[in-house]
Amino acid sequence: MKLGLGWKLYGDGSAPPPGQVVRPDERLSWGRTVGLGVQHVIAMFGATFVFPLLMGLDPNLAIMMSGICTILFLLIVNGKVPSYLGSSASFVAAAVIISADGGSAATVTGAVLVAGVVLALSGLVIHLLGADVIVRAFPPAVTGGVVMLIGFNLAPVVSDAYWPHDQWTALLTMVFVILATVLLRGFLGRITVLLGLVFGFVLSWVLDLVFGAIPTEQEDGSVQEVFRVDLSGVAEAPWIGLPEFHAPEFHLSAILVALPAVIALIAENAGHVKAVQEMTRDDLDPYMGRAILADGVATVLASSVGGAPTTTYAENIGVMAVTRVYSTAAYYVAAVVAILVGLCPKFGALVYAIPEGVIGGITVILYGMIGLLGAKIWVENRVDFANPLVLVPIAAGLIAGIGNVSLTFTDSFQISGIALGTLIILGGFHLLNALAPQSMKVAPAARTASGPDSGAAADGRGEADGAD
Repeated sequence: MKLGLGWKLYGDGSAPPPGQVVRPDERLSWGRTVGLGVQHVIAMFGATFVFPLLMGLDPNLAIMMSGICTILFLLIVNGKVPSYLGSSASFVAAAVIISADGGSAATVTGAVLVAGVVLALSGLVIHLLGADVIVRAFPPAVTGGVVMLIGFNLAPVVSDAYWPHDQWTALLTMVFVILATVLLRGFLGRITVLLGLVFGFVLSWVLDLVFGAIPTEQEDGSVQEVFRVDLSGVAEAPWIGLPEFHAPEFHLSAILVALPAVIALIAENAGHVKAVQEMTRDDLDPYMGRAILADGVATVLASSVGGAPTTTYAENIGVMAVTRVYSTAAYYVAAVVAILVGLCPKFGALVYAIPEGVIGGITVILYGMIGLLGAKIWVENRVDFANPLVLVPIAAGLIAGIGNVSLTFTDSFQISGIALGTLIILGGFHLLNALAPQSMKVAPAARTASGPDSGAAADGRGEADGAD
């Protein structure tokens, strides 16, 4: 089974007893496998449609392409790394910056496509040179800093755009998600963002009934009374149809903004492969580069038709940890279900109807959690900030990246924000490490750090080392 297709029936097809696992090349009965596949869809669902929405991309297309890209990923890794590819959070900041500078959705997907090509080439290099090259090129000190500035760079989006639109809905939605994340357990604890969206939707509808419309600034600068919830688009949308495709456009300034996310995606995919390796007890290091290559190819495919970038999802790794079922058959089922959901325009219209105040309450948590994942990488890898070689370039890069500092070369070309911050952190660290005396040099980490997967940002829960 070179492509990982065709599965042996595990036992009598029932759930594994305590201490036993269902391996990637095995499956339960098809009825149970379908049930597990649907569970994987629910686990990835919230983040997979939220992040495209924040990037100004079509959630329907993102859901559909996540299914197609998951199948592509599984084929490239020969079924050895069971994973689901959902929408990546790592490009949200880049998309917001590109859009704020006047870039269209096509400009965003063009920048993402180039980043996907770089990610795929990086995976190929890692496959040829070995998994250790990741730690040497992107040590935890660098990866943590880049992840942190990617998240915290988004703070002005919450404060300037989403939150002011309806501050009380945003506040109550935020409080609900915080309480749900802490108090709920099991499956419900994994979909707190989705629950928060439902709560905010219902809350907005109630507020419309009780208090009426709210003043809202229109594109022409005028202010009109608008209801928080508008479902007219849902009523008009058909049940079955293709999502909206578009071709990418390529602009150097946008590409430079998106490229730093490649560092986060390399660390993220590596962390997830390590997590699956810990659970399955298989040696997956030979497939590390292949998995990163597969994610890059999937991102290129998705963005080439206007879809969102992809990444492996921690939520689905968590589902495997709980069920002890690592069968790739369940992921194929999940992929097919996602493709079918993506072919329902009414679902996309419902997503677009989510009030901005609700998005404000969700993103104030999501963006902060993406940033704090950088600190988590530092803590887990015991990064030594007493060493000036580590402290100085990261300190400078964080302020440049989070503060949107710009370096202008010509009227039409500048490097700013995340791109500039990443260059300072990455270039500064390696330059100082080359020039410093031996006593100050930073030794390679013992293991690969994990990165900011959309799933971890979505619910903050991890099941195994590197799974969040």
